[in-house]
Amino acid sequence: MIQNPGFILTVLAFVAVIGPLVFVHELGHYLVGRWFGVKAEAFSIGFGPELFAWVDRRGTRWRVAALPLGGYVRFKGDMNAASMTDPAWLEMPAKDRAESFPAKPLWQRAAIVAAGPAINFLFAILILATFAFLHGESRTPAVAGQVQPGSAAVAAGIVAGDRIVSLGGRSMDTFDDIRLYAQIRPNEPVELVIERDGRRIVKQGRIGSVTEDDGLGNKFAVGRLGIAPGEPVVEPVPLWRAPIVAIERTGQIVRTMVETLGQIVGGGRSVKELGGPLKIAQVSGQAATLGLESFIFFVALISINLGFINLLPIPMLDGGHLLFYGIEAVQRRPVSPAAQEWAYRSGLALLMAMMLLVTFNDLSSFGLWKSLSGLIG
Repeated sequence: MIQNPGFILTVLAFVAVIGPLVFVHELGHYLVGRWFGVKAEAFSIGFGPELFAWVDRRGTRWRVAALPLGGYVRFKGDMNAASMTDPAWLEMPAKDRAESFPAKPLWQRAAIVAAGPAINFLFAILILATFAFLHGESRTPAVAGQVQPGSAAVAAGIVAGDRIVSLGGRSMDTFDDIRLYAQIRPNEPVELVIERDGRRIVKQGRIGSVTEDDGLGNKFAVGRLGIAPGEPVVEPVPLWRAPIVAIERTGQIVRTMVETLGQIVGGGRSVKELGGPLKIAQVSGQAATLGLESFIFFVALISINLGFINLLPIPMLDGGHLLFYGIEAVQRRPVSPAAQEWAYRSGLALLMAMMLLVTFNDLSSFGLWKSLSGLIG
């Protein structure tokens, strides 16, 4: 049962989630940059006022700031924390120019930028691989063991014993595949291919919808077919195969993120479902009350989320830099400084708007606006 963690545990859990993940992300940039001979002038965990810092023998200033909502590595030749190129890098002495970020070949710059999201995915894969090795892999067949009366499955003509071959054209290998596909598609029409007595049957149906409470005061629609599995099957995972299972699970999580984001953009899902730092803090505290394994699994999910978001092609994010490098590779010259400046300003505006939106959603889920309206009324 989810318990109220209290304010102190919530703050500590949030810092325990975000701090290490930001460090891991920026460490990816730093290590690959150092590998290619780029000097890091600053490595910051957090933004805003500096709490404490030190300078290592390579001249990198390692700093911890007051707002643990991100971080950055500022390489030589960067104008700011967003890694915009400083035009003055061309005026540096030859030695300094050689160890600056803009002087490196395109593929090296791209590798340095991509290393941040990549290490977030690798970090999550390591966690999920450990869980797979310790607990095995769920391989329960995609067979309807039981069918709930009055459910979407009944309406579609599914009976106990039917094997679900595919939903919406997507192959269903295990019962978890059915759950993952259905849960983000409440009330959506779907084509079902089932196997019954050795025959394949194509049916048209609609995924059902139930309202669930996440234990945090938020109610949302979840898709359900209304079938239960038969006897659970959990197969042991040898050490050599654990990373493969972890990569598959990471792929499933990313695909769910992409599909859910597409639904929000397409209007099929409310933007109110987007959460921000306050929501992450709240869920961090809740996960901490469920035990160490639940908390570590939550860290893996946030790490995947952080890697995915940073790959979005939005200027200011790693994906925006990679987009510029892709354009540079095609046109054989860098994007003009004026275009980059316009794009970064637009990207900053977009990120600020998104931050305001998710913060508004977070405060709404906490009931703040209702409380204020009650005070005013």
